[in-house]
Amino acid sequence: MKQTINFWQFNDAFSKLDREHQFTYRGKKALFEFLEEYEDNVDEEIELDVIALCCDYVEYENIGEFWLDYDKKEFPNEAAIEWHTMFIPIDDDAFIIQSF
Repeated sequence: MKQTINFWQFNDAFSKLDREHQFTYRGKKALFEFLEEYEDNVDEEIELDVIALCCDYVEYENIGEFWLDYDKKEFPNEAAIEWHTMFIPIDDDAFIIQSF
């Protein structure tokens, strides 16, 4: 049994599991829109699993913060990151990646 949710319910699901600070509000909005687009592209519904999303995706304020976790030489820019993993832009600086 599946249930269609909107962004407010998506956002609330993080709060209910005490994960409201895992992503910024704008990050959750970008992730929600990405997941909706993914569902449309593959014509398959995704089950909402907040814990899995928190384990699988990481938000970075900017590329400098990303470089604290990953090698700057291997990933000198956003294009290199996007080539290697799922890359979800939030704004000109912030982004979410699928952890690798």
